[in-house]
Amino acid sequence: MARSTDSLRRIVPGRLFTWVKRASWFELALFSALLAFWLLPGFEAETMVFGWAHGIGFILLCLLIWGAVLRHEAPYTLLAATLTPVGPLGSVIAIAWLERRERSSGPRSGRTETTRPRRTRERAREISGRQ
Repeated sequence: MARSTDSLRRIVPGRLFTWVKRASWFELALFSALLAFWLLPGFEAETMVFGWAHGIGFILLCLLIWGAVLRHEAPYTLLAATLTPVGPLGSVIAIAWLERRERSSGPRSGRTETTRPRRTRERAREISGRQ
């Protein structure tokens, strides 16, 4: 029974999630350079080098995200977004979406004084005698 509740625990970004963000941006830069060299004529050697770098980097990025998912530091949707045809762009977009969603929803464990509506904070101060 403890095993099933462990798999349902809340996802909390940790140190590994920070590395996922950095690796996603780095892999997006590699992918962008690959596309540029591929589109421009006369860069066959650079295309091959950046193609290999992107291929290895993308596999490492997927493994890093998978590790973060298993450690409950990233949701499965991030891995799914990374595995889309746009690859590292999907992971960067998913990370931005996850961070924006987390900021807009605020803490989920309960309300603190800083997350209460302004009128409620003012009323609490009046009751406690602070101004």
